[in-house]
Amino acid sequence: MNRPLSVGRQAQFYAVLSIVTSIVIIGLKTLAFWVTGSVGLLSDAVESIANLVAAGVALWALTLAHRPPDATHPFGHSKAEYFSSALEGILILVAAGGIAVTAGGRLFHPEPLEQLGLGLGLNFISTVINGLVAWILLRASRRLRSITLRADAHHLLTDVWTSVGIWIGIVLVHFTGWLILDPLVALVVAANITWTGIRLVRETGSGLLDAALPKDMQTTIELILSQYRQQGIAFHAIRTRVAGSRGFVSFHALVPGNWTVQQGHDLCEAIEQAVVRALPGISVMIHLEPLEDPASWQDESLDRNVD
Repeated sequence: MNRPLSVGRQAQFYAVLSIVTSIVIIGLKTLAFWVTGSVGLLSDAVESIANLVAAGVALWALTLAHRPPDATHPFGHSKAEYFSSALEGILILVAAGGIAVTAGGRLFHPEPLEQLGLGLGLNFISTVINGLVAWILLRASRRLRSITLRADAHHLLTDVWTSVGIWIGIVLVHFTGWLILDPLVALVVAANITWTGIRLVRETGSGLLDAALPKDMQTTIELILSQYRQQGIAFHAIRTRVAGSRGFVSFHALVPGNWTVQQGHDLCEAIEQAVVRALPGISVMIHLEPLEDPASWQDESLDRNVD
């Protein structure tokens, strides 16, 4: 079952919102670094540039992912989202490395900070904008089941935590006079966002390897099938997988051998509609078999992957 086209347009809107936000944030943070000379604020601006590149790729991936199936891609293009999430994770790691290198130099050659009030004010405005947009993207990613929007939101959230860490470092420098605190805090922030990048790359790899649907969705499918088991229908070889914002489930349905083709067809239609109503966007594939066929029960190991 194809996802509605409006879902694709919604996802693209959020990607454009992320691009516009990144441009504004880069301007504010670059200005904050220019007036203060803080390596912490410079690291913050560098990460925002990575955000902009990632947001552009996210827009491309979402546009491709929501194209309808065609002759060469009969299951759709939804896995295109993993290109974006992988790049997001890699860019986060690159940004963390850049921050660490810059901060490492300042450890041995500390420099005084200037106009801290103005710099922190500009950084505060950019952080509030980032936090708000990240919250909007996270909500949208859950509603649209988009790994691209979720990755983009986490990227913006790393930016927020980077900014919070930078504030702490600059405030401590202001009150203690210890210039070395500025690069030290930048290094801590780099370590934190490195972990976020690693998680995104791992999640992308899991998706590309056709990971099963989340446990809650598997449970929903099992509850639907259990209603039919009570009517004497059996199921086995239950498999699920995720492909970007789309999900797939396939299984064998075992019915009495004396059923007509129409009865079997009606059963499959009813099951498919029940699954799609509960989990919109899921594609259901059912193989019909007779209960009386011994071969249908030979491989019990395929009985289900819904635990």
